[in-house]
Amino acid sequence: MKTVELSEVNRALSELAEPGRHEPVVVTRHGKPVAAVVPIEDTDLETLSLGTNPDFLALIAESRRRCAPGQGISTEEMRARLAEPGR
Repeated sequence: MKTVELSEVNRALSELAEPGRHEPVVVTRHGKPVAAVVPIEDTDLETLSLGTNPDFLALIAESRRRCAPGQGISTEEMRARLAEPGR
């Protein structure tokens, strides 16, 4: 994993965003990590935003807690219900 000092980020940003980069780059300030630049593939901004949003992640965790394995309905059942007339 590569590290880059924060003072060098502006100069190195184009290098960090190179297509084909396959490893994270840790940005440091005075040798301590403050951020990471990670490669992303096959995603869009909405997915990236939701996947890092603490409120959304808490909502998902709460939903999983409330619906233990074996409870709830399947995806197929949900689709069938949504396809029913009058819904």
